[in-house]
Amino acid sequence: MYNVLLSIHSWVRWVVLLAGLAVVVRSAMGLGGQARWGAADSRGVKIFVTALDVQTLLGLLLYFVWSPFVKLALSNVGAAMRDGDLRFWLVEHMTGMVVGVVLAHVGSVKLRKAADDGSKHRMAVIFFGIAMAVILLSIPWPGMPSARPLFRF
Repeated sequence: MYNVLLSIHSWVRWVVLLAGLAVVVRSAMGLGGQARWGAADSRGVKIFVTALDVQTLLGLLLYFVWSPFVKLALSNVGAAMRDGDLRFWLVEHMTGMVVGVVLAHVGSVKLRKAADDGSKHRMAVIFFGIAMAVILLSIPWPGMPSARPLFRF
């Protein structure tokens, strides 16, 4: 079950990243061109936040139920904090992703409360842009000490 869930988690990452990138780019273009906030913008936000929520659920299941790395780290937290790979899975990955999810949800709420189209585009660029930056920094990219493959099969 661990490998199946990990593969799904790996693939959903790309949906999150593509949807988040689309929302940020579209909002930046809308902000610069004074474009109206339309149904496509709202749909993009919904896809991004929903994909992020699915990814979070998968990640939480991996973290609290199936991850051998987290289980090993929790067996001796002091030693895990001195091991960069275990610390990444125990603290850094989870913390960065939680911050990204919180920023995305706060941004989503701010968008609903925004008074005009320019404010909506501005809120989307700020909140989703920062969320995407934090998420990108928290992914175990190839070349990093805790690297994982770009695509799992």
